[in-house]
Amino acid sequence: QVTVVESGGGLVAAGGSLELSCVISGDFFSTYHIGWFRQAPGKGREGVAVIDAGGNENYADSVKGRFTISRDNSKNTLYLQMNMLKPEDTAMYLCAYESRYYKAYGLSLEAADWRFWGQGTQVTVSS
Repeated sequence: QVTVVESGGGLVAAGGSLELSCVISGDFFSTYHIGWFRQAPGKGREGVAVIDAGGNENYADSVKGRFTISRDNSKNTLYLQMNMLKPEDTAMYLCAYESRYYKAYGLSLEAADWRFWGQGTQVTVSS
């Protein structure tokens, strides 16, 4: 059974930085499209940044220039470097993955396009 474990969240002042990590177990990490989504209380799940199995990236307009997504296939790990954090970035951040063999296009920021999810890590940005 594949497990998805996020880490790296916490409390940070506005303007600060955090790096999130997501480890996905198993032998097929390199074949997954993977991404970061976030959900604030009372709001829907929002796509933040995704990276497909070929290494192409897509970002939400709200985080472009501040967040960077990357993957290390040798470590089964997805990263999200978050700089210049704002209070409106406060949310639960979740990692999602999808097999390239199930879905060829892996750059969607729509949560409904992703089947497999972690439990999330909380990010709180104070003003």
